[in-house]
Amino acid sequence: MRKFFVFVVSVFLFTNIFAQDLYVVSKGSADFTSDAPLELIEASSEQVTGLLKITDRSFAFRVAMKSFNGFNSSLQQTHFNENYMESAKYPHTIFEGKIIEELDFNKPGIYHVRGKGSFTSHGIKQERIIKCKLNVTPGNIKVSSEFTVLLDDHNIKIPTVVSQKIAEEILVIVNIELVPKK
Repeated sequence: MRKFFVFVVSVFLFTNIFAQDLYVVSKGSADFTSDAPLELIEASSEQVTGLLKITDRSFAFRVAMKSFNGFNSSLQQTHFNENYMESAKYPHTIFEGKIIEELDFNKPGIYHVRGKGSFTSHGIKQERIIKCKLNVTPGNIKVSSEFTVLLDDHNIKIPTVVSQKIAEEILVIVNIELVPKK
């Protein structure tokens, strides 16, 4: 009986220690802006998912392309999903990799770090280094980042007829809140 009790306590402690190592997205948003000569297009999604493993600083985040809302019209949103992003074929944009800088996630504070890894959008994977700000507090990590994506880098083709309405470089702003996995 005593061995069983020690075993149960050990499993419980191991599970809690392991869970503290893994943080998951509790809420997040991804916003993009296309600022072209003839039109400003803005859209956002609150369907950001992902995780961060603090022991080795590895991460994986994704956003569903069909979850973006905003746009200037519903037709524009349809064109975004069907013609440009081909969301049925490429349903997610994904960034997975590792935080370059060493940091102590047990020490609260604001950290400016770089995430290095594979950024995949429209089925095209690019190695990227993306700057991020981490706000670490007990039981919570907030991540914010602002970066650009070139449409050519991901083979996203824009017809000449609308080339003055869609920017070749898209501004992306991401805000994510992570909590320990339970």
